[in-house]
Amino acid sequence: MVLDTENLSVRLFSMDDAEFISTLLNEPSFIENIADKGIRTLEDAKSYLLNGPMASYKRFGFGLWLVELKDCDVPIGMCGLLKRDFLEDVDIGYAFLPEYCSQGYALEVSSAVIRYARGQLGLKKVVAIVNDDNLRSIRLLGKLGFRYERMVRLADDDKEVQLLAVSAWQW
Repeated sequence: MVLDTENLSVRLFSMDDAEFISTLLNEPSFIENIADKGIRTLEDAKSYLLNGPMASYKRFGFGLWLVELKDCDVPIGMCGLLKRDFLEDVDIGYAFLPEYCSQGYALEVSSAVIRYARGQLGLKKVVAIVNDDNLRSIRLLGKLGFRYERMVRLADDDKEVQLLAVSAWQW
């Protein structure tokens, strides 16, 4: 267990979560707002977990974590911290199955992750990257205190996305 909130449990991903991650990463909203990660098989999902979240745990001591409903251990999404090569600061990332959106879970767990970033990791600043047209995510990040800093390009051939930031003194 990494975090515990009023309604949610947050834990490290394991290989047993491959079926869930395959479902989540193939949701149309995930593909539209984040990316098509090319996860088509259970083996693809296992590779994603091994080379993504699990590799990040080993390298940085944090990563994307599985978010479950506390009362029934049902996985509903993921949230966590990422250290990307092209960003100076650690950024927060999250994604939820559509049936669990607009219920306050993303705000609840993201708030806890930001407190973790400050308290456990001693981070002074956390950033987020978001598509211009992802208004739900922009609104959520605003509630968390994130403010627009600038536009960034994730790769040379990608479109620009917003970079938002929140500093420890705002928490």
